Amino acid sequence: MTINGDTEGDINGISNGINKGVIKGLLFDFSGTLFRIESTESWLRAVLDEAGLALPDSEFTATAAALHTVGALPGGPTAHVEVPAHLAELVAVRDMDADRHRAAYTGLARQVPLPDERLYDALYDRQLRPEAWLPYPDAADVLSGLRERGIPVAVVSNIGWDPRPVFVAHGLDAYVDAYVLSYRHGVQKPDPRLFAAACEALGVAPGDALMVGDDRRADGGASALGCAVHFVDHLPVDARPDALRPVLRLVG
Repeated sequence: MTINGDTEGDINGISNGINKGVIKGLLFDFSGTLFRIESTESWLRAVLDEAGLALPDSEFTATAAALHTVGALPGGPTAHVEVPAHLAELVAVRDMDADRHRAAYTGLARQVPLPDERLYDALYDRQLRPEAWLPYPDAADVLSGLRERGIPVAVVSNIGWDPRPVFVAHGLDAYVDAYVLSYRHGVQKPDPRLFAAACEALGVAPGDALMVGDDRRADGGASALGCAVHFVDHLPVDARPDALRPVLRLVG
């Protein structure tokens, strides 16, 4: 089992045709689309520093690599992750509520030995903080461009916590009209009900909405509702400077 199904390959034909100028509402995924979580090394270093702990360089490197391998960093890349059997059921529904989200990720992290048991919760808490996230370089321009065009925006995310403080800290909250979050609705993408709730929040019909995301399985679920879908790659911030900009061309 993989965390998000990325290893299953692209779903051919998942996007509906996008006709320029007919899009009246935008739905954006959060992690890997508008924002990217810090690297595993930065994540681990910040938590160790805050706890007043240090690891020898070789041990630090090995520990960060092990945390990456097990997919312990929420919002990080997961296509490579094989979830152990005892966590598979929990991980599959981790975004349904806040408690399961924390339990899933601290469970994954506990596969890696750390020098203090308290670090597992500290690692989880670190990813809730705005400083752990960076917006993609073109996110502000695209969101402000949509606002100038009068096109409402919803963030539709499989997540176990409220990302609004991240948007506020980075100056992007003013461009978001609605946050539709799995843990508040009790359903996860690709369930069409989450996309339907987002369209309703924006006051647009699904056929007039465009979903932009990085996960072809989860975000591609919007197509079942009649939304157009546009995919970007989940890459580090400095490796993806302008993948969101085509959205402005699509809306005219």
